[in-house]
Amino acid sequence: MGNIKIVGMEKLQKKLKKNIRMEDVKRQVRKHGAQTQEKAQQSAPVGTPESTGIPGYIGGTLKRSIGIDITDGGMTAEVEPTAEYAPYVELGTRFMEAQPYLKPAFDEQKEKFKKDMKKLVE
Repeated sequence: MGNIKIVGMEKLQKKLKKNIRMEDVKRQVRKHGAQTQEKAQQSAPVGTPESTGIPGYIGGTLKRSIGIDITDGGMTAEVEPTAEYAPYVELGTRFMEAQPYLKPAFDEQKEKFKKDMKKLVE
């Protein structure tokens, strides 16, 4: 899918290193990454026999494919689906409407993450 970068991270990291323990930051990254994953999974559409036209169809592949990867020594949480058709569902195509599940989860969680990070530096 795409990369999302929060502007001002360098400045924030410098301030954090002066004011708090990095383990507290890593805990917040893990917590909010997991919550983003959960929200994306809850919002991901699931195909049904009626929606696909396939009798006996069992959906949920997209939902199950949404994983989390903690990198950069615990400073980065990456939440993304591995289903190859995931971008088509998120963004839509000329043949189908977009059904966003990842960006709304990120947008909602981003604000909560910012609040928690501000609490750490106060």
